[in-house]
Parts: sequence; structure tokens; C-alpha cells
Amino acid sequence: MLLPLYQVDAFTDRVFSGNPAAVCPLTEWLSAETMQAIAAENNLAETAFFVPKSQGEYDLRWFTPAAEIDLCGHATLASAHVLFRHLNFKGEEITFHTKSGPLRVRHAADGRFTMDFPSRPPRHLDVPPTGLRDALRATPLEVLASRDLVALFSTEAEVHALAPDIAKIAQLEYIGVIATAPGSNGIDFVSRFFAPRVGVPEDPVTGSAHASLIPYWAKKLGKNTLRARQISSRGGDLWCELQDDRVLIGGYAVTYLKGEIELMAE
Repeated sequence: MLLPLYQVDAFTDRVFSGNPAAVCPLTEWLSAETMQAIAAENNLAETAFFVPKSQGEYDLRWFTPAAEIDLCGHATLASAHVLFRHLNFKGEEITFHTKSGPLRVRHAADGRFTMDFPSRPPRHLDVPPTGLRDALRATPLEVLASRDLVALFSTEAEVHALAPDIAKIAQLEYIGVIATAPGSNGIDFVSRFFAPRVGVPEDPVTGSAHASLIPYWAKKLGKNTLRARQISSRGGDLWCELQDDRVLIGGYAVTYLKGEIELMAE
């Protein structure tokens, strides 16, 4: 059995930057074990699998090299890119049905995709988790939590300079740790994201983390439309908006490769 495979760099308009995701369009689901094995073989932050559901609607699942996860931004963007760019999708909006509910993705004339995700406002933690400071090798100004821990720093330079102990990050009882600070030069906030518990030591650009970052920074800065940048070594840019209990996360994508997986029939 041959399965199509695309690798897409998301949240960027040029290859070798942004966040690479693998995308496998399917006609019917493979077993979870097989999809997990494919994701481990791809060894990217996420591999996305989708199956047609009805006109303009698809079921979508995401796997890191180590686990299936509940929400992923860059692989959702990559999946929409594959449908529009390579699979001749003709509508203006795609709806993906996922573990986090329906996620809508619109495609603008300039090529930018905008994803409609649930907002996940982080709550302040009076007592940060034991070991966080040692894991980050730095002391944040404030610590918050939703699905992930959010560690607030005062400057972009502090976030850029972080060299965390990845083994200790993996011991924390959260999927990932987001480090964030105010941005500059037209960028409202910056971030980095570490998720070794699910096989991703540092994720280049993390859409799902912005489901928590957008409501936090919108409230802190007093505005609902924001520009964000993830300052990993590859880096990526995001256009963000808070709309009540939803967040809009925008970005570009570019195809790096097209190929096939040769798989024994299940």
C-alpha cells in the first residue's frame, strides 16, 4: 500500500524555516499504532492524518514521535495547505473535526491561512511547579498554566538565551512549557516552546501554544489583534486575534517535499 506524504514548513513563506509537519491524506483510518509508527519514523514535531468526512469537512488527528495529542496548530495549517495547494480543494473554508472540536481554516487571496481555535486562557499559579526553575535554568516573573505551563519573562533577550535542562522539563506534569516575553519592532510578544514529554525537545513554531498566549497577551496589552513571533532557531511569524472564547491564528506555509510511504496492508 502506497500512502501520499507531504512535508510542509508552516508559519513561514520559505523553506528551511517555520515548523515542518508531515501530512498524510487518507481515504480511511489506519490503526492508531500504525499512525504512531509513521509519526515516529518521520521524527517531526507532528504528523497529521486526515480522512474526508463530507463536503469541505475532514476528520483530523495529530501524532508527535511519541504520542497522539489533542491540538496542533502548525500541522493543521500544513493540512489545509496540502488540501488547497495539492489536492485541488475549491472552497474558501475547511472544517477539521478533531479531539478539540471543529477547527475552521480560511485561505486568503494573499496565501495566508487563518485558523479558528478554542481559546485556552492560562491561570496564574501562586506556587509554580517544583523543579520548574531548575528545568528552565532561569527564574520567570510569573508562572501560569492551561494545558501547558506558561513562564513569563521581562525581555525577549531572556527568552532567546534560555538553555533549559530538557530532561528536567520532561519530568514536569504538563505537555509543554511555553516561555514568553514582550516583543519589539512591531511584534507584540515572542515565545519558545519545549515539550520533551511528547518527543519534542523544542518545537520551532507552536500554534496550539498560542491558544493560551493570545488571551494572556490580549488582556495584558489591552488589544485583541496581535503579531507574534516564535524565536526558535528556525523561527516563525503568526497573526493573532482574540474573539471571545476563540482565537484566530494566521500564517503562511510552503511545501518542502512530496512523496509516498510504502506500507504493508493492515
